Amino acid sequence: MRYKCLVADHDDTVVNSTATVHYPSFVEYEKIYHPEVQMSLEEYFEHNFDPGVYTFFHEILGMDEAEMKREEAFWREYAAAHSAPAYPGMKEILERVKAEGGILCVDSHSFTANILRDYRESALPMPDLVYGWDLEKDKRKPAPWTLFEIMKKFDLKPSEILVLDDLKPGYDMARATGVDFAAAGWANDIPSIENFMRENCDFYFKTIREFEEFFFS
Repeated sequence: MRYKCLVADHDDTVVNSTATVHYPSFVEYEKIYHPEVQMSLEEYFEHNFDPGVYTFFHEILGMDEAEMKREEAFWREYAAAHSAPAYPGMKEILERVKAEGGILCVDSHSFTANILRDYRESALPMPDLVYGWDLEKDKRKPAPWTLFEIMKKFDLKPSEILVLDDLKPGYDMARATGVDFAAAGWANDIPSIENFMRENCDFYFKTIREFEEFFFS
């Protein structure tokens, strides 16, 4: 393997969750509380990419802290009842990481319990460490806290870690710690996202197969 540790995002990197869980939850919430809001899946992807989900809800949609808690409770209930499937080929990659003695960590904006459920239901190998939305806000992506914790826990250098993520908060987190960043481009075909990732990231992969060939080369 090129790296000792793979820090994988969850949503739209390992599992196909925005299209199957998060966006449908958002649509149902807006139907009830803000029927005037009409947003396509592509627009939802773009706002989650930049500025990120918290700023998107707080500053673009204008939710105050009380409503954000209500929306989070709605999302939590919806996500608890809907599992996201792993992308074809991802199971084999993660199994090989573990089989070859690599460290597998997850850093995600989903809840830890939902991440572990998705891993179980897709028969994925269990991660060595999971950081989810359960963290305090100032420790979540794009904050670099989780990567520093991984380095400390497993005695790793930045050069021994690769972050794999489909969104800008993961890119920002990696950049803040000097860790290489690989963009997962298989979740969508949105030009603004792909262009940014191709121009700024260390690596960009349009398919899971391309990523596999790189990581194990």
